[in-house]
Amino acid sequence: MKKLFSLLMILGVLSIGFNAYAQDDAQEGATTEQVENTIPESPDYSDELADTPADSFDQVIKQKFIEGDPTFMSPVLICLILGLAIAIERIISLNMATTNTNKLLSKVEDALESGGVEAAKEVTKSTRGPVASIFTQGLMRMSEGIEMVEKSVIAYGSVEMGRLERGLVWISLFISLAPMLGFMGTVIGMIGAFDAIQAAGDISPSLVAGGIKVALLTTVAGLIVAIILQLFYNYCVSKIDSIVNSMEDASISLVDLLVKHNLSK
Repeated sequence: MKKLFSLLMILGVLSIGFNAYAQDDAQEGATTEQVENTIPESPDYSDELADTPADSFDQVIKQKFIEGDPTFMSPVLICLILGLAIAIERIISLNMATTNTNKLLSKVEDALESGGVEAAKEVTKSTRGPVASIFTQGLMRMSEGIEMVEKSVIAYGSVEMGRLERGLVWISLFISLAPMLGFMGTVIGMIGAFDAIQAAGDISPSLVAGGIKVALLTTVAGLIVAIILQLFYNYCVSKIDSIVNSMEDASISLVDLLVKHNLSK
């Protein structure tokens, strides 16, 4: 719940700041246009203007955000912010959950030979990650036999897998939601364009083209957001698959190690 409130607070601050920034830009553009209308014509500097740099990337994004209407572009931006926040949190958590299983197995084997099961449990408890947690659960059932160790490892492995996949459903939701919100903005914008045509009583090419351009910007924004979040989602899924494979291999190696330890006693 605390994470949710933090995300909502960050979202609110970013949205307010971006909308205020966009409104300031719009006001500045209107003021500049008024001033330019009052200034007499100046000499032709077309050759010099050809050498001036183009607008920066952030200015282009701001301009397109305003042209697409902040009312329809803001929900798409919210999907991007929330989706990225969850994706970044998942990536950090998954990287922290990655464990060097070979090194951990070597430490557990040394602990079993020197201090027995209790020493091995101390090693796994002091190690971070789902693999170490599974090892701990298996070692705690060592007194009940190898079969109970296997059942415990399998059961707790499913729990750890669920923890690894936590949050992915929200990223998937925003991947689906962003294009739908963009398409909804496009449909509403097209309705507004046809209303303008009906009010004008004439199909002006500039009127139609302008309305369609503004309407389609929301769909483009939604698709871009979905593509960005899809890349993060696929990375998280591949990372989870890698960790799960390591968990399964390490669990089998742990059972073999415990069987070997019992036989050598």
